[in-house]
Amino acid sequence: MAAVALVGAAAFAVQGGEYSTADWLELRARERALQAEVDSLTREVDSLGRWAKQVESDPAVQERLARERFGMIRPGEMLYRIVGPRGE
Repeated sequence: MAAVALVGAAAFAVQGGEYSTADWLELRARERALQAEVDSLTREVDSLGRWAKQVESDPAVQERLARERFGMIRPGEMLYRIVGPRGE
């Protein structure tokens, strides 16, 4: 009888209660996945912060953006635009 009670108590400790061992393992796996996502987003935010700082303070980056995005040119330069067959 004591052995049955001991086995029952062990089974309840592993699978019973508010959270079973399977629930705990699932929560741990989800925690690891979410932590990996947080790490990835942190790296992305850091990268964007560095890019913003370059755009604000680096004249070479500012000039490149002005030329690429807005088609700006320096005095005396000529701008050529090559258009595809259907105006693309």
